[in-house]
Amino acid sequence: MMSNSVTLEEKVKPLHIKHIMEQIGLTDDDFEYYGKFTGKIRLEVMEKMKDKPDGKLIIVTAITPTPSGEGKTLTSIGLSQALNKIGKKSIVTLREPSLGPVFGIKGGATGGGKSQVIPSELINLHFNGDIHAVASAHNLLAALIDAHIHHGNELRIDVNNITWERTIDMNDRALRHIVIGLGGKANGVPRESGFVITAASETMAILCMAGSRADLKRRLCEIVIGYNLDGEPVKA
Repeated sequence: MMSNSVTLEEKVKPLHIKHIMEQIGLTDDDFEYYGKFTGKIRLEVMEKMKDKPDGKLIIVTAITPTPSGEGKTLTSIGLSQALNKIGKKSIVTLREPSLGPVFGIKGGATGGGKSQVIPSELINLHFNGDIHAVASAHNLLAALIDAHIHHGNELRIDVNNITWERTIDMNDRALRHIVIGLGGKANGVPRESGFVITAASETMAILCMAGSRADLKRRLCEIVIGYNLDGEPVKA
């Protein structure tokens, strides 16, 4: 199926992203271009659209994919195509794929056949860098925790009760449960930790839930990274 999808993609000339934006009523001021075919809608659009009626939301979830990879993504794309075909204005919203599934037996994460989004290679491999940015922010906090402990641990963080793990955009089972801080005093305090896949990290969840930049900052500050020696929560 994947080879057929690639063949079909090669036969299609993608539209400039500007044409797609015009179809849903957005202008250049509403959008940041990342080349000809991708980009990001500015957060200010939420304020611009606040007085317009809400659309209808259809959630596609909990589908077991077929051996050919027909699952939630392909179904969502096909459903959106069908709605547009009958005259409805429909937009499909997909999460950015993680590198683990992309390089595994599941293949890509952009649909397949005539129900796929393109350019698939760009989307599957980092896209516009959002997952990388989330991982960097998440791991910065993890590094700050260990640096704080190394430099005296003023907050009296219990090293055996730290709940904030690191993250990576790869479902590598060997990193799920690890020991860090080995190699002597200069390398930190030895303790158990682990990695979670970035798409399932708390930082990603907060980004998805935040309604504004101010709300995002507030939620990030409320993160509980673990507990002190008195059993009290320690926040970011």
